[in-house]
Amino acid sequence: QVQLVESGGGLVQTGGSLRLSCAASGRTFSNYAIGWFRQAPGKEREFVAAISRSGGITAYADSVKGRFTISRDNAKNTVYLQMNSLKPEDTAVYSCAAKAATLPTRDGYDYWGQGTQVTVSS
Repeated sequence: QVQLVESGGGLVQTGGSLRLSCAASGRTFSNYAIGWFRQAPGKEREFVAAISRSGGITAYADSVKGRFTISRDNAKNTVYLQMNSLKPEDTAVYSCAAKAATLPTRDGYDYWGQGTQVTVSS
């Protein structure tokens, strides 16, 4: 299986930026599509972004399109989520997830990290 560890969360002001990292260990990282999800207090977990095994195909939630960018470095077993123009409604625990598949999808992930807190102050 794959173990995932997120980092890079923190407190930032509205309009600021953060870059989250998802470091993987275990099975061959390049065999897995990776997704980012978030969950705000009192709300259900929602899809944020996903990237294919090779990194050539990405998918985004409408709420973050144009502000967030997902990328991966298979040599470093790491996926990144660059978050720009942050808004208070982006405040949530952000988690990465992996699935043994080629294409990025919005669900069906098998392995999950513990998450990292992102707080955007107004």
